[in-house]
Amino acid sequence: MPSFRFLRTAADLRPAAMPGRRACMDWLRLFFPQPVGITWHERVRMVLGTGLGIALVAVLAHQLETSLPTPWMVASIGASAVLVIAVPASPLAQPWAVLAGSAVSFLTGIACASWIGDVVLACGMAVGLAVAAMLALRCLHPPGGALALFAVLHPPEATLPAAGPLLLNVSVLVLAAIVYNHLTGRSYPHGQKAAAAAAPAGGSAFTSADVDAALAHYNDVLDISRADLEGLLHLAGRAAFQRTLGELRCSDIMSAPVHAVVPGTALADAWTLMRRQAVKALPVIGPRRDVVGIITVADFMRLANLDTHEGVGERLRKLILGRSRQPDQVASLMSIPAQQVQAGQPLMDLVPLFSEAGHHHFPVVDEQGQLAGIITQTDLVRALARAVAPR
Repeated sequence: MPSFRFLRTAADLRPAAMPGRRACMDWLRLFFPQPVGITWHERVRMVLGTGLGIALVAVLAHQLETSLPTPWMVASIGASAVLVIAVPASPLAQPWAVLAGSAVSFLTGIACASWIGDVVLACGMAVGLAVAAMLALRCLHPPGGALALFAVLHPPEATLPAAGPLLLNVSVLVLAAIVYNHLTGRSYPHGQKAAAAAAPAGGSAFTSADVDAALAHYNDVLDISRADLEGLLHLAGRAAFQRTLGELRCSDIMSAPVHAVVPGTALADAWTLMRRQAVKALPVIGPRRDVVGIITVADFMRLANLDTHEGVGERLRKLILGRSRQPDQVASLMSIPAQQVQAGQPLMDLVPLFSEAGHHHFPVVDEQGQLAGIITQTDLVRALARAVAPR
C-alpha cells in the first residue's frame, strides 16, 4: 500500500512539472535566431555597402598614417558601417548619432583614463558615462561604447589629437552611407518625426496620441523611428482589416430579395410599401429589372416643402393622396441616375462611398445588370462590427 501511494504521488507530480518544462524550453528558444525577413537583393546591398564603405574610409585614413602619431583607424568604425548601411532607418544609425555619439564617447573615455587611476573602475565608468552623455545629447550610438572603452585600454594612442582622425573616419563613412543608400533606394538620413508617417486613406483605428501612450508604457529604446513604427502599425491594421473584410463581397451582406417599384407606380403605393416593409428606400426598376432610379423617404420629405406653414403630416398626406398639385408618380420623384454596385464588388469599395459621398442606400445588380438586392449603411456597419469584434 505505501508503494502504491508513492506511485500515485509520482504520477500526480509529472503533469504538474510539465508547465515548468515547457516554460524552460520556451526560454531556451529565445537564444535561437529568428528568420531575417529580407530578400537576397537586400542582403547583397548590405554586404557591398559595408565593404565599400570601410574600404573607402581605410584608403583615405591610411594616407594620414605617416603624418599623424595616432591610430589611423579604429575597430568601432566597422560596427558603425553595419548600422548606417544595414539599418539606415534606425535612430541609432542617423548622422547625428554617429558623429556626436562617437565624439562624446571618445572624449568621455579619455577623461576617465586621465582622472581615474584604477583601470578596471575606469572601464566601467567610461562606458556608463558615455551612454549617459549620448542619451542626454540624443545621439545614442552603440559603437560609442567601444570607443570609450578603447580610450581607457589604450591611453597612449587615445589622446585629444586622435579625435581628429577619428572624426574624419566617421565623417567619411557617413558621407559614403548617404551616397550609397541614395543610389540603392534607401532613405538616409531617415526622418524620425511622427509626422512623416502618413495615415492610410479612410482613417485609422488609432491616433498619434495612442502611439505615444503605448511607447510610454513600453518604456524601452526601440531600434526603429517613431514615424516608421506608426507607419507599420497603420499597415498592420490595414492588413488585418483587409483580411477580415477584404474577402467580403456586396452579395455577402446585401438584403435580398429587395422590394422595388416601377416608374409608373403611384406615390401613395410607394409610400405604403415603404411603411409596411419598414424601409427608407425603394429601387426603381425597368422592364428588364435594370435599376433606373431610386426613391427614398428623403425625396418625399423634400417634395413636401417642409418650410411652408403646413405641418409635415398634412403636406405628406396631400402629396401621397394626390390632393397636391405636385406629380403623383414615382418617375417624377425618383433620383436619376441611381448609384449602384455590383454583387461581386469588394465590400471595401463601399466604405468611401458611404463615408464621403453621402450615400445611404446602394442597389446591387448582378452580372446581367438586374436588381439583386440592396445595401444600406446599417448593413455595412453590421459587417464592420463583426470584423472588429468577431464572435
